Amino acid sequence: MRSTLLYAELRTKLHQNHGSPTWGPLVMLKGSDMIAKELHDKTPDQLRDELVNLKKEAFNLRFQQATGQLENASRLRSVKRDVARVKTVLNMKAAAAATDA
Repeated sequence: MRSTLLYAELRTKLHQNHGSPTWGPLVMLKGSDMIAKELHDKTPDQLRDELVNLKKEAFNLRFQQATGQLENASRLRSVKRDVARVKTVLNMKAAAAATDA
């Protein structure tokens, strides 16, 4: 019961400080391997190359997990998120190019 109360208090404080409601669990991220700002500076070709490399890494990590050789299970999650970041930036650049044309 106490942990639920603490969560509600934290969410209320975040809502008050930032002006918008916060949904889902409160997670403190240590940092990502990729920063979205760095991705925005890359060209679409560089982003596609990065996407290919990340997908290869994700495949290798899944293979290691299936064979029981995966040492860092959290790396799989971060690679999936990095793939999503790259795809998001690629879609944003495509939408901006379509709007300009």
